[in-house]
Amino acid sequence: MSDQNSLFTRNQFRLGLFSANCSSGMAVTKIPERWVNNWENNIKMAQIADRVGLDFLLPIARWVGYGGETNFHGSVLETMTWAAGLLAKTENINVFATMHTAFNHPGVVAKQIATIDQMSGGRAGLNVVCGWNKPEYEAFGLDLPQDHASRYRYGQEWFDIVSKLWSEEMPFNWDGEFFTLKDTYGDPRPVRDNVPIFNAAGSPEGREFATSNANFLFTSMIELEKSRQEIKDLKVQAAAKGREIDMLTFSYVVCRPTQEEADEYHQYYARENADWAAVDNIINLMFQHAQSFPPEMLQSLRERFAGGHGGVPLVGTPEVVADGLIKLHEAGFAGTTLAFVNYAEELPYFAETVLPILEAAGIRVPV
Repeated sequence: MSDQNSLFTRNQFRLGLFSANCSSGMAVTKIPERWVNNWENNIKMAQIADRVGLDFLLPIARWVGYGGETNFHGSVLETMTWAAGLLAKTENINVFATMHTAFNHPGVVAKQIATIDQMSGGRAGLNVVCGWNKPEYEAFGLDLPQDHASRYRYGQEWFDIVSKLWSEEMPFNWDGEFFTLKDTYGDPRPVRDNVPIFNAAGSPEGREFATSNANFLFTSMIELEKSRQEIKDLKVQAAAKGREIDMLTFSYVVCRPTQEEADEYHQYYARENADWAAVDNIINLMFQHAQSFPPEMLQSLRERFAGGHGGVPLVGTPEVVADGLIKLHEAGFAGTTLAFVNYAEELPYFAETVLPILEAAGIRVPV
């Protein structure tokens, strides 16, 4: 077995599927054929992604839906059990669990990730979320700290404990600001020393956390040139701490044989039949409590939220979609998530037509 997880070595430009554990995926739409997140569909999605050589599967941890006519993300498969099940059903792809630091004890998460990593031969990953969605805190009877600094102080201590449990062989005590532990230890530990860590952050505090701890930082892409400089700055920030970090972004795909077909379908699901009430609820919550997108940009991105929760729209022929992905790579991104209105039905055409173009461009290797 390789000393390195394939996310670090295999492809210059990583591709993963995002949010298939959630009802409607990333498309905030009312169309009847929108994604159904049942277990059977998730198995089908995961096995196709595994077969065509995608790099990872990433879930959203969500506990309260966004309302609207569809109650977007009202049904969500819990991410640790989802990851365990899909790792057992696949052979090569990495599968992440998304963990809210406020809702999950670090000792439990460390043991869970180590267990599914052992089960899968080293294909588990951890996506760390320090929290922003106030209704979810209220659902658990918790108060959302209004300042980012305290959320990330908590998150840093949480992650330090997880890391220590994965690396220390002897029991240890912990007396911190938020946790007091006695004679705690982790056994078994993950298969390798480098479980891949994801984190999404837009605030200064979030980016300090990510550049200190994550291997891959998710950041929204608004303008390519702005992202190019932002990526350089984040790499410098990590290097000052003696670390390397790569940046990923979010995308959604409507890929059809002709541009007209792609545009018509995009118009149909993301404009004519968007669940605008749910879109506005997402934007209002993010404006109040998150800093993933610049506040002044949120309303202008309203249609992007309907199409794919604010991700980069890749709408067109295979050549157009591939060109969009190549431009992200050229801007410095190390990869992107992908979302489809129907993952299992649309992914095969994407794999058949778009992936060969990316392979010919030298940014991905064939299966």
